Amino acid sequence: MKNLRLIFGFTVTPLLLVLWLTVPVASEDIRMEFNDLLDEGLQSKGPVQMEHFLTLDATQKMCSGLNVDINSAEASQLMSKALAQIQYPADGIYIGDWKKGEEIAQSGKGLRFNDADDIENGGNCYACHQIRQEELAYGNLGPSLHHYGKLRGYSDEVLRYTWGKIFNPQAFLMCSNMPRYGHKGILTIEQMRHIMGLLLDPQSPVNE
Repeated sequence: MKNLRLIFGFTVTPLLLVLWLTVPVASEDIRMEFNDLLDEGLQSKGPVQMEHFLTLDATQKMCSGLNVDINSAEASQLMSKALAQIQYPADGIYIGDWKKGEEIAQSGKGLRFNDADDIENGGNCYACHQIRQEELAYGNLGPSLHHYGKLRGYSDEVLRYTWGKIFNPQAFLMCSNMPRYGHKGILTIEQMRHIMGLLLDPQSPVNE
């Protein structure tokens, strides 16, 4: 333990966590020391439960590995499974209130260690996408969604694709950086409808 502390300090860094999850450890003694260090340095707090980070599903394991091949047979199988698990609205209603969708897209609240357990999660969509043209603070990790519906149309195919992409983007692009909003329960079905309204309601300012 002392040697590990000399190398990494008392704070467990994200790099250390990634290494632990992806790189095989040859020595069982070292593995036990890592476990002790993780137990000491990482603690659940509020909505942040460490088992959610330390227990990886099949998709996370693949995408956290080295030399990932997103065109492999394994990736294809995982994408097919993700596609089959998408839950579409039982009542066939995809579009909600675009104004509420804008609030959700702007909000980064929820699932943070200092958030209350009962706080409503936001989508934090602007962190990666341009959506409304007048919004100046947005990220560019993902493509611009400005004029999303205006450019793509409002067909049933576009509705189903967009819903599926929000629910679980891994069904369409393996190892996508986009959160699995529906699959992981980050957003509710009603919240997803509002995001859909923001993107695909012809009256939404996104499509003006």
